[in-house]
Amino acid sequence: MLRKFKISIDGKEYLVEMEEIGGVTPQVPAPMPAAATPPPTPTPTAQPVSESTPKDKPKSTAASAGSHTLSAPMPGTILKLLVNPGESVTANQPVMILEAMKMENEIVAPKDGTVAEIFVQVGAIVNASDPLIAFN
Repeated sequence: MLRKFKISIDGKEYLVEMEEIGGVTPQVPAPMPAAATPPPTPTPTAQPVSESTPKDKPKSTAASAGSHTLSAPMPGTILKLLVNPGESVTANQPVMILEAMKMENEIVAPKDGTVAEIFVQVGAIVNASDPLIAFN
């Protein structure tokens, strides 16, 4: 969950955004600016496109309905995979390293379970909310 804080240092105020890690983060849509016009309504012939599914990869059928898919919290590059499909994981166990803005970020398992499928490879560039790993 992304939270904003106002911090004052030596009389100068700073606005800081912090993301809570280690728990399940709810997906909150970004607020629209007040001056923005509403988006046009889609025509009946338009096909909806899911932004969370990469356009060059087909949607996986291996992840079952009872699984949980972990999405990328930010855009970046996958540096290291720390688990393999079929491995058991515990809640908050690091499962991969994502580099974003020259920082290495640990991506952790949201709950105890088993790795069902890994959707990315080392070196892959991901966008925020792209699927990374499915857990059972």
